[in-house]
Amino acid sequence: MSVVGIVCAMKSEASCIMNLRFPLYKLARPGENTRLCLCGVGTNMAADAASLLHKYGVDALVSFGVAAALDPSLTPGDLVLPETILTEDKIGAGAEAEVNRLVNQTWRNRIQRQLSSQLTIVGGILVTSQVPLTSREAKLELGKATGACAMDMESGDVAEVAAKAGLPFIAIRVIIDPVEFSPPEALLSVVYPDGSVQLFQFLSLLLNRSVDIKTVFHLALAMQAARTTLLAVVKTLGMGLDSKLTDRISG
Repeated sequence: MSVVGIVCAMKSEASCIMNLRFPLYKLARPGENTRLCLCGVGTNMAADAASLLHKYGVDALVSFGVAAALDPSLTPGDLVLPETILTEDKIGAGAEAEVNRLVNQTWRNRIQRQLSSQLTIVGGILVTSQVPLTSREAKLELGKATGACAMDMESGDVAEVAAKAGLPFIAIRVIIDPVEFSPPEALLSVVYPDGSVQLFQFLSLLLNRSVDIKTVFHLALAMQAARTTLLAVVKTLGMGLDSKLTDRISG
């Protein structure tokens, strides 16, 4: 049976698969046929994690975690199973750039059929940005320029590693922030790469009213909705995210 390598940026994402603390770039083994690598937020970091997984012999790659909505109809907890991954630096570069980042359609479609009775699922384009989007205007502009329904910061590089290695690839992403709401830049400044918060700096933001408690509460509810969906995905597909399929999707 194939071994699936899963890339997660944040601890809150990885803990939906394996509730065990481990450092960045240390491979974990949540299941017999699964390897998990926590990379931290960012495109280059995701590429390094995917390359490390490939080095240790995985047969397929998954980008697993949360995403920002570019489509106003999407809400926290909606599941995005994209058919195409696009990176900002390839916008306008032609069809070839996008073809190299197509997900494995057989694997993706099988997963959608397994999950469709439980969750709200959308397909389309997932675009990878090198910077977080912190405004409604920025999200709408990127969505218009790319035709993408959602954005993350890791899937493009994981898809690129998979394409170069000839490995099946899918992205499983759940909306955490809708178009109308984004985490403020001040809050992002006190977040570690793995998504954990610098407590004293965070409390300082609250005391200085740089971030209000309503925003924090809104973000907490959104993360809870996203994690509920991610946990449902893992419960249905297993920690290997349906790894048995990869024996039949290598083409």
